[in-house]
Amino acid sequence: MELLIIGTLNGQIGAASKIAISKGGQVSLASSVEQALEILCSGKNVELIMVDVTLDVHKLISSLESSRINVLVVACGVANDTSLAVKAIKAGAKEYIPLPPDPEMIGAVLAAATRENHALIYGDKKTEAILKMAKQIAPSEASVLLTGSSGTGKEIFSRFVHDNSKRANQKFVAVNCAAIPEALLESELFGYEKGAFTGAVSRRIGKFEEASGGTLLLDEISEMDISLQAKLLRAIQEKEIDRLGGKSPIKVDTRIIATSNRDLEKCTLDGTFRQDLYYRLNVININIPDLKDRVGDIVVLAKHFIKKYSELNGLPMKDLSPKAEELLLNYLWPGNVRELENTMHRAVLLSAGEEISEDAIILQTPSAVREAKENNTDKKANTTEAFVGKTVAEVERKLILDTMEDTLWNRSAAATILGISIRTLRNKLKQYQEEGYTIPSSNQG
Repeated sequence: MELLIIGTLNGQIGAASKIAISKGGQVSLASSVEQALEILCSGKNVELIMVDVTLDVHKLISSLESSRINVLVVACGVANDTSLAVKAIKAGAKEYIPLPPDPEMIGAVLAAATRENHALIYGDKKTEAILKMAKQIAPSEASVLLTGSSGTGKEIFSRFVHDNSKRANQKFVAVNCAAIPEALLESELFGYEKGAFTGAVSRRIGKFEEASGGTLLLDEISEMDISLQAKLLRAIQEKEIDRLGGKSPIKVDTRIIATSNRDLEKCTLDGTFRQDLYYRLNVININIPDLKDRVGDIVVLAKHFIKKYSELNGLPMKDLSPKAEELLLNYLWPGNVRELENTMHRAVLLSAGEEISEDAIILQTPSAVREAKENNTDKKANTTEAFVGKTVAEVERKLILDTMEDTLWNRSAAATILGISIRTLRNKLKQYQEEGYTIPSSNQG
């Protein structure tokens, strides 16, 4: 566990560091939020941040989000800093630790962070077989391609491969190719030198370089622009990268794991994905089945999420009622594990009895969507006559916005239903917003 402590922690920094080290943590120190961001942007891999509650926690977390640095943040302060503690939690801190530090509390936070980053919960024989295969190929240096629908847990399986590889003690760095705008993805992967472009006020280490010695996950690689795919292929083949604005190539030793919710072989045929890159990545292919095809995982995962969100919200643990279990097992889960997690989070918050009953399980069923359409034709007319006299662009906009609403603004699910890429969907939504349409914040999962 790599831990970064920010601030003086009211003189308790030495004690907190010693406790963290005794619990197996590797500790780095930063005196300010600005210095911490410099450390993180230079390529330092950190899994947990402990920040002095008197510092600008909101600035820290918003800067991490804008820099696409995914790390757990907990705030620390003296016991009477109640208002600052509340403010830090509202800013996005996961937890508040009162000072002076309690060894058991810090140990629990470190353990929780480790569980959150590495948990792989299952109960189905199919999942067990996949993990057996993943464990067998993990020690090799071969690239791995994980395929499967959105929400099946491909990133968690990727982490499992890394944790069982010879690189397990090195960095695991993930990049979501679908979430980063095309113009920024190259600098995100390869980094840049100071002055490489307007706004490049300092050197930035790219994810390829940051993951050198460890593993780089390229999540949803099918969304990467084909021009950037050529540079990625060179980096994989030659084991060297060029920072934007750099004068010479930099050697890297990075194992690649890629994921895709699309058929990459079909993408090579329609020209949206390079065939040579596909073959380079597809040395080992592991397909993750939909949740409906690994029924043995459903209740096990549901109970895991109940525990997780009960603890997160300070609520008592509740059992699933038999009827609630039956409801979960009979549902098709188009959003897979991601949808199950959201469903159980809602159930934990809505449950009023001594157990979680079927009334707290709110599902977005296909039949419910059809019924809503049939009972609300003014809002979502689905007859041919309703489209007569409208332009193709108007019909397309209505189809996209209706699908987004039906999927509760989940871009991954909507893109799958519409048969388009997440990048195309994101561009369409941006266009509609610029045209004056109200577009709620998209729910990626």
